Amino acid sequence: MDLKLDGKVAVIAGGSRGIGRYIASALGKEGCRIALFARDKGGVDGAVSALREGGVDAAGWAVDIVERGSGEEMASRATDSFGRLDIYVGNAGGNRRKTFAETTEQDWEDLLNLNLLGHLRAARAVIPAMRAVGEGSIIFVSSVFGREAGGAGLSLYNTTKSALISAAKIMSIELAGEGIRVNSVAPGSIRFPGGSWDRRSVEEPEAMATFVRENIPLGRFGTAEEVADVVTFLVSPRASLVTGACVSVDGGQSRSLI
Repeated sequence: MDLKLDGKVAVIAGGSRGIGRYIASALGKEGCRIALFARDKGGVDGAVSALREGGVDAAGWAVDIVERGSGEEMASRATDSFGRLDIYVGNAGGNRRKTFAETTEQDWEDLLNLNLLGHLRAARAVIPAMRAVGEGSIIFVSSVFGREAGGAGLSLYNTTKSALISAAKIMSIELAGEGIRVNSVAPGSIRFPGGSWDRRSVEEPEAMATFVRENIPLGRFGTAEEVADVVTFLVSPRASLVTGACVSVDGGQSRSLI
């Protein structure tokens, strides 16, 4: 299937490692030009080098999404380098696991900025460039725990990831008339080299086998490639009727009916 992505420009926030890096690779293989951003310059340079070695037209910059003005910087870097901007993928994120009573004002400020506000600022900043080309696609990487309760210790994570899904829905309504689609994805437990599930699978193989057996009906962890493939389809013109959706990529791990 031709996804009709050849020549489109994709901004990827949090694209130097993990799921974001796999998304950059998948979009690049479909012909997208990649503007890659993350906090660590070394990670950005390594990711861009790997993309270029694979024949992808890519450039990258060290930008911290929590900083005000980062969205405008990403938009201007992409348009100055590639002449247009078609896609924004918000993947940067993190977590601090502690009970709600133990959370601090700084915890909430930090996680709201990293998981939510940074992406909303970036999305707002890329809209003018999308309007200039007459269409666009915005997608936020949320989580299975943005769709339903994640359990004790996850108030910070649950709140911010749920808010991403909610914001995407309202944005999709407001921007539909301009040809800009907005969606989110909700990965479940995804294992990739260097990730926490990979580390725990090596350190605690029996415990992880039990976790998979009890929580993931398909019987295995997901892969970053599988998340990247879903994102690549959703941002493509072949998904032209899909907007305001949150798509689970979790092997049946979630329990929600919607």
